[in-house]
Amino acid sequence: MIVLASKSASRAEMLAAAGVAFEARPAAIDERALEASMAEARPDQVALALAEAKALAVDEPERPVLGSDSLVVVGDQRFDKPASREDAARHLRAFSGRPMQLHSAAAIARGGAVVWRHTAIATLQVRTLSEDFIEGYLDAEWPAVSHCVGVFRIEARGVQLFDRIEGDHFTVLGMPLLPVLGALRDLGELPA
Repeated sequence: MIVLASKSASRAEMLAAAGVAFEARPAAIDERALEASMAEARPDQVALALAEAKALAVDEPERPVLGSDSLVVVGDQRFDKPASREDAARHLRAFSGRPMQLHSAAAIARGGAVVWRHTAIATLQVRTLSEDFIEGYLDAEWPAVSHCVGVFRIEARGVQLFDRIEGDHFTVLGMPLLPVLGALRDLGELPA
């Protein structure tokens, strides 16, 4: 059994659906402070640093700890989870008609050291969103999307935000699951 250092329902659902035994123990890290300290870093580097910090923050000497994080970039601006419904509407207006890059990273720590890391990227073309759509979408999806970078759940109404998606489905869900499963097999946590 592994430890998932996340409170993300999507990541937990992915692992459960894949048959991975895990215990969820969210990591207590200051994500915004870490991001701020890496202001000049590439988005994939920031996502990976956050994943590694989460994996290392959970004190577990015996079992592997999986940390994961996602980061959204539109143009040259990074977007975090929305702080409020009004903030979510601002994000959606900024995304409208533009390509969104979603950087997802995962790291596995064992015995206080990172033993595996991986990053992946997906590009999602946001269609042009009307104000009526944005308000109706948030009426239906808020507060569920308040915990989602990019203000969407692709497995729900969030799919309506996009014209086209390029990249792995699991990366879009928030964790590069296939490489994670491969790493867990390599570490002997899943049968080969």
